[in-house]
Amino acid sequence: MSLIFDHIAELHSARSWGAVLDAGTGINSLRWLRTLPASELTAVTGAELMVRRMRDALGPSPAHERILTGNWADPAILAGEKFDTVVADYLIGAMDGFAPYFQEEMFTRLRALTAGRLYLVGLEPYVVDRPSTPAGDIVFRIGHLRDAVLLLSGQKPYREFPLAWVEVQLERAGFAVVATRRFPIRYRARFVNAQLDMCVHRLHLVPDDLRDALAAHVETLRAEALAMEAKLGGLRHGFDYVVAAEPRTIS
Repeated sequence: MSLIFDHIAELHSARSWGAVLDAGTGINSLRWLRTLPASELTAVTGAELMVRRMRDALGPSPAHERILTGNWADPAILAGEKFDTVVADYLIGAMDGFAPYFQEEMFTRLRALTAGRLYLVGLEPYVVDRPSTPAGDIVFRIGHLRDAVLLLSGQKPYREFPLAWVEVQLERAGFAVVATRRFPIRYRARFVNAQLDMCVHRLHLVPDDLRDALAAHVETLRAEALAMEAKLGGLRHGFDYVVAAEPRTIS
């Protein structure tokens, strides 16, 4: 993440941060934003649990910061407010867990909130088409297994959106895209274990007759993925992206 945040800081180097909105806050983005000379910092999350985790990890809020819990599908959230800088850090992909089917409308909400510059961070979907490389294939299989277990346990997987789609939605919402950059990903053992541990922790919620087979499959895939990660020095596949956009002037 430091590469992405460093890139955003570089893009913003000649501008004032002013009042900043962290539209999909988390520990990483809030930790970074607290280091910036923002006049005000507003952070929004859809989960009260995330507020507790951030305070445990980062300590109490400084005087210029407020953390809000709410759902972006609620039109009352920050209604009428504007921010000089808006950061949407993996917000669009995470929304299915809180406001499914609201992603397109979210770009309109972001346009209404942005007075100066928007930085949108996302992950190019990696569970759509089967990749041709061994590393890509195993990342694809991990993603499909994770999503299958989440669905079988009655939960919603994240739904990432491609960069090309995001750029179209920004333009439709009244933004002008001013910069785009891709960040190739090399997944390490930490990713493998985190994704497959997520499966393990939900196996008690899946149907009884599938539980043992899924548990065995998780560990078989873990062993295969960790061996390949060690052999290749990481699983190179896909990319994160950052899009910088500004409200378009209507002539």
